[in-house]
Amino acid sequence: MLSGLWLALAGPAVAQAPADSLDRIGRQVRRHEQRDPHEKLFLHLDRPVYLSGETMWFSVYAADGTTARPLPLSSVAYVEVLDTKHQPVLQGKVALREATGQGSFVLPAALPAGRYTVRAYTSWMRNFGPDTYFHTAVTVINTFTASGTAAKDSATADVQFFPEGGNLVRGLRSRVAFKVTDKAGRGVAATGKVLNQRGAVVATFQTLHRGMGSFAFTPAVGTDAYTAVVLLPNGQPVTRPLPRVFDQGYVLHLEQPDPAHLTLTVSANPATNATVYLLGHSRQQVAMAKRLILVNGQGTLAVDPSTLLDGVSHFTVFTGAQQPVCERLYFRAPQRTLAIAARADKPQYSAREKVQVQVSAADQQTPLAANLSMAVYRLDSLNTTPLPGIDRSLWLTSELAGTVEDPDYYFTANSPTALEATDNLLLTQGWSRFKWEDVLAATPKPMEFRPEPHGLVARAQLAQAGSGQPRPNVTTFLASPSLVTRLSNARSNDRGIVQFELADFSGPRDLVLQADPSQDSTSRLTLLDPFSARYASTAGPAVGVLPRFERDYTRRHLQAQVQQAFAGKYRSRFAVEPVDSLPFFGRPSESYLLDKFTRFKTMEEVMREYVPGVLVRISKGNYHLLVVDKVNKTVLENNPMVLLDGVPVFNMNKIMAINPLKIRKLEVVDSRYFHGSSMYDGIVNLSTYKGDLEGFELDPRVLVQQYEGVQRQREFYAPRYDTPQSTQSRLPDLRNLLYWNPAIRTTATGVVPLEFYTGDQAGRYLVVLQGLAANGLAGSHSFVLEVKPAL
Repeated sequence: MLSGLWLALAGPAVAQAPADSLDRIGRQVRRHEQRDPHEKLFLHLDRPVYLSGETMWFSVYAADGTTARPLPLSSVAYVEVLDTKHQPVLQGKVALREATGQGSFVLPAALPAGRYTVRAYTSWMRNFGPDTYFHTAVTVINTFTASGTAAKDSATADVQFFPEGGNLVRGLRSRVAFKVTDKAGRGVAATGKVLNQRGAVVATFQTLHRGMGSFAFTPAVGTDAYTAVVLLPNGQPVTRPLPRVFDQGYVLHLEQPDPAHLTLTVSANPATNATVYLLGHSRQQVAMAKRLILVNGQGTLAVDPSTLLDGVSHFTVFTGAQQPVCERLYFRAPQRTLAIAARADKPQYSAREKVQVQVSAADQQTPLAANLSMAVYRLDSLNTTPLPGIDRSLWLTSELAGTVEDPDYYFTANSPTALEATDNLLLTQGWSRFKWEDVLAATPKPMEFRPEPHGLVARAQLAQAGSGQPRPNVTTFLASPSLVTRLSNARSNDRGIVQFELADFSGPRDLVLQADPSQDSTSRLTLLDPFSARYASTAGPAVGVLPRFERDYTRRHLQAQVQQAFAGKYRSRFAVEPVDSLPFFGRPSESYLLDKFTRFKTMEEVMREYVPGVLVRISKGNYHLLVVDKVNKTVLENNPMVLLDGVPVFNMNKIMAINPLKIRKLEVVDSRYFHGSSMYDGIVNLSTYKGDLEGFELDPRVLVQQYEGVQRQREFYAPRYDTPQSTQSRLPDLRNLLYWNPAIRTTATGVVPLEFYTGDQAGRYLVVLQGLAANGLAGSHSFVLEVKPAL
């Protein structure tokens, strides 16, 4: 639970530290915040349950983890669908513009039924581990097979215990939280007792909410181990050991008798007089810093909860030597959320009728500009669990480990029972994003992964062939054969890593990587996987086809098959993307469309007859090209950078052997050109008709590998019934998802009108909106539409 705290258990509290200790800790936290932008992602999925073969739609929101404001740090989000074994079944890169994006996955028709995890992260978030990624669970149903049925498991429940503050310390009264879950990760009601090593009962307990609870407990002197016996609802007992008891250490106790008062008590063993420091911080902002004098090993501090920041706060105890020893979490529901209003023009609709919805967003009563997304899907027995709201994610669930059941409860309930249940949640699922040893280190830890503010960054490693030793400081080139000439270069770092920025790179393309042969002609390049191979422990069980839902499966199966038969051709319509046709070097000094000239049989004749800016020389049987610098009236000394469809070619003999009939255009830059860390003695750019190298054989040491760029924007299709002919069409419309709009922009001046049409299915439809405003207010809203059956 402490996640990176050093467990100080070796001795008594130290003497008073220098007076500026609190200031020093605060400065280090602020330095860490400035160096480490706290980035969060939230995905609004169109619905919680899918059939294999359907399309999953989602919108992406990137937010500052400190302020919750939109954070345009990254231009790419990595989205994955994982099975229960953490194996990715779908992966995609989604472009982010102004901190928002949209994407989709077509679920394979053969995808087994099961519980899947959708996770999302950025390159920058990979520096802080998989627990910082966005996670949500969805259910996929395969109505063709019953595959995916959960395997039998002898373990009927999982029981975990979490001492308050982090550790059990002998002689110090502690609060111990516990959590009992079934194989699906859902909380289970249970009772239990704690036994000492002689079998005597020293504490009893029972769950309070969602399988969580807590009890008071004082480890006795002379007792080394304790055992808990948990009784499940079916009467089966489960025995688990309690966490280790330490002879010395600290305990931090938090108590909230009512919403307006909060008390923190620090206890230490040995019970000496000492000074400790108590830091209250939330999302890397310091909200409170106090010095606390322990008298006979104990000190108490009263805190006004209203002075704390919204969301999850961390209270950390430091010794006088600035050593963190205890941590405790506290949740304060946000006082303001984004008020999303959405109103349909009618309470009921008939089949194929227009629905008009007026949408607005406000801060209390003041209209507000915000980014919203909206889904409208049919409610049935399969769609019973709603997906989490963006405000619940940003303020609570993203700050905790694991899955939070029913997060709405902790935002809306304010009874004493709800306060205790919230505290149990924080005790059992508490988690710190950063490690204190990194924050307090004199030298900051280097970040392995950089942000991607201007597009995808492809990473590769250069290593010596055979030994695998990294090759540092070698210039490497990356290109993608295309009608648009793009070229990147980079130098390898001490670990042989090279990084290339890929602007406007979408869909699958071939990447060509090669080291500068004048520096290295034998090393091996490996393109690194841009997706994270680290996983949080959030897997759920496999899910099979359940007999009690047979009628719903049949109905959904029919719907999906009918839609695929009559509207499947619309599912792969993509938005037109703007293309910048200007090459990376800008406008060339000379440009030749070879079809406008007499065609020669060899490239040598073409160069000598038509391209006066390039001289052809032969030395020792090898061709050389020399660019004439017309401005300085000199001839540059070395071969220029010669490109074929954007791919560097360093062997001039192979260039001169190309059939000139395959070349459509020839361009020349007739001066030295500085490009990244490289300098070229001019550029000669050859373009084929299709931009595909026309069968040109690259050097065998060149790495050619297909690479997936950001997703192309698939367009959501829904029929319009705005004419008598379309309304009377005999084509069935059995859509389960009536509407999806990932890019709604409200303004400070009024409402946004939206419209869509109902289909042929009667029933209740849930309208869900999620959104984030520029000032950091987040919110969600939902209501139900009813479609009447046809008469």
